[in-house]
Amino acid sequence: MDSLITAAARALAAGDPLGALNRVALRDDAPALALRGIAMAQLGDLVLAKTLLRRAARSFSPKEAVARARCIVAEAEIALASRDLGWPAKALDAARATLEQHGDRLNGAHARHLEVRRLLLIGRLDEAERKLSELDPAPFPPALRTVHELVVAGIAMRRLQTKAARAALALAEVAARRAGIPALAAEVESASLLLRTTAARLIARGEERPLLLEEVEALQASNVLVVDACRHVVRDPGMAISLATRPVLFALARTLAEAWPGDASRDMLVARAFGAKQADESHRARLRVEIGRLRMLLQDLARLNATKRGFVLSPSRASEIVVLARPVEERHAGVLAFVADGESWSSSALALALGTSQRSVQRALDALAATGKVQSFGQGRARRWITPPMPGFTTTLLLPPPVPSE
Repeated sequence: MDSLITAAARALAAGDPLGALNRVALRDDAPALALRGIAMAQLGDLVLAKTLLRRAARSFSPKEAVARARCIVAEAEIALASRDLGWPAKALDAARATLEQHGDRLNGAHARHLEVRRLLLIGRLDEAERKLSELDPAPFPPALRTVHELVVAGIAMRRLQTKAARAALALAEVAARRAGIPALAAEVESASLLLRTTAARLIARGEERPLLLEEVEALQASNVLVVDACRHVVRDPGMAISLATRPVLFALARTLAEAWPGDASRDMLVARAFGAKQADESHRARLRVEIGRLRMLLQDLARLNATKRGFVLSPSRASEIVVLARPVEERHAGVLAFVADGESWSSSALALALGTSQRSVQRALDALAATGKVQSFGQGRARRWITPPMPGFTTTLLLPPPVPSE
């Protein structure tokens, strides 16, 4: 490798893309194309970066497997940054295996982190945690160690483990300072901010107040029955019942919890669960059926008794009943949460992350755009959606919950 390529690579490692471009901007050989692609990615021109990296991968000879693998990893990182979640995970896995087989452990670890970050983004926490546990961060240089600790913190925050998240962010801050890369330091600060902003709302006895993430964690461990509207779960310290696939039953449970210690009227329950403005006999009959189903599901957590005007929920073991609600109640909150991370999203990537159809996501985006909450740029398949991060609260609890291992 010649001196200009070496100097450009060192500049990129130090977070100086302009310095790298000064050395290789006029060159079209494969190593220079790869470095130019990474530099353009650091400068934010992801489309040109992807084009340059693909040209570089084609320009390397078949014998240069490591160089080709590095280009694939770099392209995967660009795909993640541009929220193109449909990029082939198998290609990244093959590139990682190639790097590890040829002794390039650091770039192999970087590829593993990209896999984990994608899994974290789409809510597959168990798989992300398993893959991350296969890495030993001790020999990592400061920049890679920063990325590792940010991923650890991200998983911990999604699992409501704020102590572990703070510890990981403290390590990330130290590593970012040692790396001397401003963009990394800014990413650590942004992640730390999530612990200092509103994560949810507590609704109890007719009043509500905002909660930080660590307060949400403390609430989950306290002796209360929590109807969790963030994850659609009813839980006390002993057990949890998921109603994620039973929206009518969850609406009933939430209405009863908000009315506690009083009862909820039948008209209110019908309105909240079925969307009827006025209850008729068919609604009341259906309400009796759904209340019976809810009573069976929650029998180990609470008693559900009839009153003269409706029904009342009484905890079996807990001292009181509260509702944990999202910081902002929004019909399309899942879509809004992803778009509000400040990155540009395609409707196909959102559909993949949310586990729903692209048509449903497009309808949600159109509805949000009509109210000015999101905006788009580009046309056709290049169309992307974005909105500034919502001020004052974290979107952690707006994102899809972990798949039920919890």
